[in-house]
Amino acid sequence: MSGVKQMIVMRRDLKMRRGKEIAQGSHASISFVTRRLNQKSPKFSKAEKEWLEGSFAKVCVKVNSEEELLEVYQKAKDAMLEVHLITDSGKTEFDGVPTKTCLAIGPDYSDKIDPITGDLTLL
Repeated sequence: MSGVKQMIVMRRDLKMRRGKEIAQGSHASISFVTRRLNQKSPKFSKAEKEWLEGSFAKVCVKVNSEEELLEVYQKAKDAMLEVHLITDSGKTEFDGVPTKTCLAIGPDYSDKIDPITGDLTLL
């Protein structure tokens, strides 16, 4: 098996402040853990346990539109990967309009995630 990681996919067309991007990526990453722990009997796959007990490896990549973000989201869902899409409320940016900013895929094995994100540019 390959290494375990989580991918953060960020929209760059929004021109978010750097701190906003970091906050949105953090929301995406932690969404996996918080949603799982809110389940009555949370279960973690072997890859998820490795990630939680290891280095929390994350790789950040970019897309240039909401359409591209949603394409990656759908590909990850179709591949049966853990995926969390983040929609910002628009309170501090985006003129009050809820906006899809980023997503997190995984954690899972690289050989499962790379076919979905391998062609994206590092952030």
